[in-house]
Amino acid sequence: MLATRSLLKTVAQNPVAFRSALTASPIVGARHFNASRKTQEQCAAAESELLRQQRKLRPVSPHLDIYQPQITWILSGLHRITGAAIGGGFYLGALAYVAAPLAGLEIEGASIVAAAASAPVAAKIALKTTIAAPFVFHCLNGVRHLIWDAKKFIDIKSVYTTGYAVLGGTAVGTLYLASL
Repeated sequence: MLATRSLLKTVAQNPVAFRSALTASPIVGARHFNASRKTQEQCAAAESELLRQQRKLRPVSPHLDIYQPQITWILSGLHRITGAAIGGGFYLGALAYVAAPLAGLEIEGASIVAAAASAPVAAKIALKTTIAAPFVFHCLNGVRHLIWDAKKFIDIKSVYTTGYAVLGGTAVGTLYLASL
């Protein structure tokens, strides 16, 4: 990027010298393409194939690798992920409840309570923590978004403060629900 800007600045300052330098000696590493009449008259399929081959050689966009992690976009992504996970869990639970009799399984309140009572304590705590953490985070972060909709706490310092408050509240709420 900087090399391109430097080259453009040089050309803008002295275009005549740049043109004469190009004709005098070719630039090392530069690609030159002299199209003949035959290559210019290609069919649409050949052009499409040429474009496909060129696209394979293009670099992949760096996406998230070039950005410094910030609490704002991390919490935004987690809010979306936890919302999808909670919604998917509810749908799977409803489908399991409907499909269980077809498979010969029994999903009723009494059988669920009996299964939970017979599980080891560590498994109960792990399951409750796994369910409680995304639920508490999504709820608290949703309240944070509702507060933003009311145009409160939208300066950068408050955004970070409320983000850390959501993380702290998530830890406390998760521990509380897991201990029940």
